[in-house]
Amino acid sequence: MPIPTNSAAAAFSSDARVSRMVDDVCAWARCESPTDTAAAVDAMMDLMVDGLGDAPVAVERIPGRDGLGGSVILRAGPTTNEPSALVLSHLDTVHPIGTSADGLPVRVEGDRLYGPGVYDMKGGAYLALQAFLEVARRGTAKRPMVYLFTPDEEIGSPTTRALIEHLGREAKAVYVTEPARDGGKIVTCRKGVGRFDVHVEGRPAHSGSRHPDGRNAIYEAARQIAAIEAMTDYSRGVTTTVGMIKGGTAMNTIPQHCRFGVDLRVETAADGEEFAAKILGLAPHKPDFRVDVTGGMNRPPFERTREVASLFETAAGLAAEIGFELVETSRTGGGSDGNFTAGLGIATLDGLGIDGDGAHTLDEYGLVSSLAPRAQLIVRLLETV
Repeated sequence: MPIPTNSAAAAFSSDARVSRMVDDVCAWARCESPTDTAAAVDAMMDLMVDGLGDAPVAVERIPGRDGLGGSVILRAGPTTNEPSALVLSHLDTVHPIGTSADGLPVRVEGDRLYGPGVYDMKGGAYLALQAFLEVARRGTAKRPMVYLFTPDEEIGSPTTRALIEHLGREAKAVYVTEPARDGGKIVTCRKGVGRFDVHVEGRPAHSGSRHPDGRNAIYEAARQIAAIEAMTDYSRGVTTTVGMIKGGTAMNTIPQHCRFGVDLRVETAADGEEFAAKILGLAPHKPDFRVDVTGGMNRPPFERTREVASLFETAAGLAAEIGFELVETSRTGGGSDGNFTAGLGIATLDGLGIDGDGAHTLDEYGLVSSLAPRAQLIVRLLETV
């Protein structure tokens, strides 16, 4: 049935409101915030907080650490002991400072809003914040609302995972504002992610006069890489990738050291344990080499549990009331902070952010037409679940 005209969700239906949203998302995109520039991420957090106005929202600032920016927690809604509705967004991006001036200028072309981080994920963070504030102002939240903005998702959330999991354990449902997939689809499952660093040590020698004395670390690393790549098993949804390698010191020197990183993606926790053990257990193929491996599972799998499926069905019903069809995508290989809460068994929906394409590229854009309906959906979720 149609949403009553006095519903908080209807507040996003006017052209003027959408125009303001577009202007604000453009401002957010111009405030560039690459993960490795703490001051820039903190400036983006400041811009977000400055936009709260007089909304009845409690703000908690958490200083950054390990050279990264800080986090912000917003709280609103009824003050009860009920489990909360938790919204998760990150305000860091992969684009370096200067991208908006050279490479990806912020602009609107038809229905497309271009800019660094617009799709992943400032557009989604902004529309969800507007929904959060609308529900807070109207006092229509079903349960306490918590909104966490983090500074380090793009590098695996090393300083915020514990906080995400802490807030997740106190939540009834979690809403993640990562971008929509494939034309607006929502995410109900993701692969788990493992990250490993491998150091191979051989023996240096002059490549001309003392070649037999050397033990080529790059050669041994190549054998290790072949073994790692052979672990990929598409039938099980397991992939292994060596994406970066570094070794050697000079063309005429047999290299003593070689280092490379391994990316592991799995569909189940059991596969994560199995393949992490295989990678951590790598051993030299030849004598006189040493192989050291560090790392482990960075994000647990986000599995489509019964609780996740039920939450999706509720969201799909609310979307139908608003006037659009909400479809879930097949399992995605990328991880998000939703992996952490889903891994705890908390009902989690992901991909609630802006629709668009081009994440992490110079063609990144969000669809203006998706701002209002997806903000309306988050409003209804906060009012209903």
